[in-house]
Amino acid sequence: MTYVVTEACIKCKYMDCVEVCPVDCFYEGETMLVINPDECIDCGVCEPECPAEAILPDTEGEAEKWLELNREYSTGPWPNITRKGEQPGDADDYKDMPGKFDKFFTANPGGGN
Repeated sequence: MTYVVTEACIKCKYMDCVEVCPVDCFYEGETMLVINPDECIDCGVCEPECPAEAILPDTEGEAEKWLELNREYSTGPWPNITRKGEQPGDADDYKDMPGKFDKFFTANPGGGN
């Protein structure tokens, strides 16, 4: 089992999860974070820290489709992050918005830290 970041993170990037991760397995894109499933130790401490409830164990049905996206971007162009950065100023405006992937996802890397 591993944990994955889902669509709920897009345009929010609260990054509370990054602070508690003991193995630094988060990677930052321009509009969302992802978890490297091969680095995740399945501890689960990140899941309750996410205000957007965007982190799920990959055993949940909805999480399955996000596993490959997390793997692709965490092993490719996105930088590893180890500290909580600044969340977008309008993050709360997007927190519960449906359909964010089609509207706002980009493959562009984030700033990293």
